Amino acid sequence: MNITLQFIPHSEMASLSSEERVDKLLQIVKKNKIVLMEGRLNPDEETSLIQKTMESISKTFKGIELYTPPEHKEEKIWQQLRSALVKLLVGTKGGMTIIGPATVVKEIKRNPNKIELLTKEQRRARRS
Repeated sequence: MNITLQFIPHSEMASLSSEERVDKLLQIVKKNKIVLMEGRLNPDEETSLIQKTMESISKTFKGIELYTPPEHKEEKIWQQLRSALVKLLVGTKGGMTIIGPATVVKEIKRNPNKIELLTKEQRRARRS
């Protein structure tokens, strides 16, 4: 089984509207590619992506697996100020969003040190 990863840099998505971003991601995933997107979707974009995915489910497209990095809730005021400044300068670029077709991606696990992307084993049809 071939697995195709497509990296999308933040600069490629920054000029798109929320709807264009969601549509672009869904089109790529429907081609059985796993998207590695620099940055994160905002909560409304995530909701829209899930909604459009549910509307697109068919015999060939079974849905998506999605990982968006969590927002960090820092306690110290200087860390909050630093994060706010970084966010102001680079936007919501922080982190890596992973989206894959449910027919390929079995599960996305995360822990503090790594992200594991587990794929499904594809069975080949037997030839008689």
